[in-house]
Amino acid sequence: MKKARLIYNPTSGKEILKNNLADILIAIEGAGFETSAFATTPAPDSAKNEARRAALAGFDLIVAAGGDGTINEVVNGIAPLAKRPKMAIIPAGTTNDYARALKIPRSNVKAAAQVIQKQQTVKMDIGKAQETYFINIAAGGYLTELTYDVPSELKSIFGYLAYLAKGAEMLPRVKPIKMRLKYEGGEFEGNASMFFLGLTNSVGGFESIVPDAKLDDGKFSLIVVKTANLFEIVHLISLVLNGGKHVNDPRVLYVKTNFLEAAPVDPKKKMMINLDGEYGGDAPMRFENLHQHIEFFANTDEISDDAILGIELEEKEAGIEFVKEVERLNDEDEEE
Repeated sequence: MKKARLIYNPTSGKEILKNNLADILIAIEGAGFETSAFATTPAPDSAKNEARRAALAGFDLIVAAGGDGTINEVVNGIAPLAKRPKMAIIPAGTTNDYARALKIPRSNVKAAAQVIQKQQTVKMDIGKAQETYFINIAAGGYLTELTYDVPSELKSIFGYLAYLAKGAEMLPRVKPIKMRLKYEGGEFEGNASMFFLGLTNSVGGFESIVPDAKLDDGKFSLIVVKTANLFEIVHLISLVLNGGKHVNDPRVLYVKTNFLEAAPVDPKKKMMINLDGEYGGDAPMRFENLHQHIEFFANTDEISDDAILGIELEEKEAGIEFVKEVERLNDEDEEE
């Protein structure tokens, strides 16, 4: 019998994983895997180190259970290896972007584990930034820094709305950074409030930021927001919510590329890099797309051929309300 190792965060989702551990193990074993479990600890790289150990020990499947941070750690544990086990995910975090992309149930951990029984997989592209790996996004610029300022307690309670609330607070303080970006077939040099590399189309609950994302084509979707004007950014957000129409706006550079080299034009200027929502170091930095690097269990019959997922109604309505609120800012507010 094949072997699976469940690596789970016992504190995720109000201990929902811990309380449903038996059902999760039964579901994985029902897919034909002899299964054992490892609870992560507060020690640095707990999930990463266990994933690497399990992979080197010959486990056939590693199931990462928790938020996107737990999944990222597990990926970082196995991505450098020549022989990598398959992966599955059981979401129990706040936004669960990766689960959205793979069409994994996000409100029922048992149902998420049962996806493995369908025996459907997709070989996912993985991003590499220097020696660190990421599964969903890499970004730089002032606009991306809001994710660092959302308290974990707020994320847990409000999830998607926490990012919108913090974004509304920070928008008046957005400043441009003069950056140099080299990508496949081109180069950008100039002021921008953000560059963004996407591997999937789900980012912080938004599912239309990268409307034509492919999960396994070996390409990043590169977005460069070339304005730092408050009201222009608000307009771009409204275009995002209106079916991803921002990609055709002249204030946005949108291209596909298998690599990116990013740096501030002035080496004295700091440009922080965000990898999957966490601080990942400072530019200059090179990003590479590792084509079909890790095979994930997924609901492939629910992922459309063009990998476009629809934003959920309540989130779209919340986003529209966010835009309305920010549009109420007047010039005096912007000065403040």
